Amino acid sequence: MRASRTELAARLADYDRLVEVGIGRRPEVAAALVDAGCEVTATDVFDAPVPDGVRFVRDDVVARRDGLDGRPGDPYDVDAVYGLNLPAELQAPARDVAAAAGADCCFTTLGFEEPVIAVDRETVGGETLYVATPRRR
Repeated sequence: MRASRTELAARLADYDRLVEVGIGRRPEVAAALVDAGCEVTATDVFDAPVPDGVRFVRDDVVARRDGLDGRPGDPYDVDAVYGLNLPAELQAPARDVAAAAGADCCFTTLGFEEPVIAVDRETVGGETLYVATPRRR
C-alpha cells in the first residue's frame, strides 16, 4: 500500500465504524482499517471483492440520498462515510447520507479535481483529505 494510503488509513482509524463508498478494486485502506480494529463496510454499485473482515453491501449512495426520509439505515449506521478518489458527482450524495446518519464525510478526489462541496482540508501523507462541512461536532 502506498505510504499516503497507509497514513490515510491511520487517520481514518480515528473512527470506530466506517463505510467506504465506491470501493471498486482498491480495498487496501479498508483492509488496513480492519487491521486497526475498525468495523468497515464497503459499498459499490457493482459487486466488488473485499478483504477478510470487510463487509460488502451493493449500494448506490446517489439512490440512497434521493430516497432519504430520515436516517439512511444499514449500512450507514457508522461514525464516518469515506471515499477514495471520489468523483464530483458522488461528493454531495456521500455528504448528505453521512449527515443523515450523524456521521462525518471524508474523501479524496482524483487529484486534479477540486471538491464541489464545502470542505475542510487536511494534509495526510502528502495527500489532501477533504472533510465535508458542516461536520458532526
